Amino acid sequence: MIIVVEGISAAGKTTWCKSHGQSNLIPETFPADRKAQPLTGIETAQYWTDWNAKRWGDALQMERGKGLAICDTDPLKLHYSWCLCQIGALPKRQWELQLQATRTALQEKQLGFADAYFVKVIDYQTAKQQCEEDTCRVRDRFELHFRLQPFLVHWYELLEKALGGRVLLTLPDDGLPPDVIPLNELRYDINVFDRFVSSLEGKTK
Repeated sequence: MIIVVEGISAAGKTTWCKSHGQSNLIPETFPADRKAQPLTGIETAQYWTDWNAKRWGDALQMERGKGLAICDTDPLKLHYSWCLCQIGALPKRQWELQLQATRTALQEKQLGFADAYFVKVIDYQTAKQQCEEDTCRVRDRFELHFRLQPFLVHWYELLEKALGGRVLLTLPDDGLPPDVIPLNELRYDINVFDRFVSSLEGKTK
């Protein structure tokens, strides 16, 4: 069982994950040399796809060992490029390159769909307050990330339709027993992926 917890920066993802799944947690991590990478190009798209695939591999290993992995942010993470493209913060061509690299990774089962997605939607003032109170992390892109929230929500609304009822637009207060979540037989289904991406096309600039 793989569960993804999503939301913008300072939404409370990490706090929820630690409260309800510390021993099963796949934390949000980033490569140490990420700031040295160019912002665009096919190598950059592959660089991030490889990192995302590493996190997916970590989730699979946790699932095999403990039966449950809880991912703080989606290992697939294709939504980030798409959302940035929607607000004009990333060229459409880079979104297309990221999409191509991700699709290949899914075909090769290096990335996949989770069994369930919990997505936190938060208002600006609450998120801003939580951002300012968190002295353990630097959130210098908070304003940018908040602008992404409507598109992030729309992404997962469309994913809900594509996967047939696996997305919850909240973080359950008491967690959710994994035995009530059916395993996702569409984990690596490339046809589902293609249909889902097609549903985004009307929104992609």
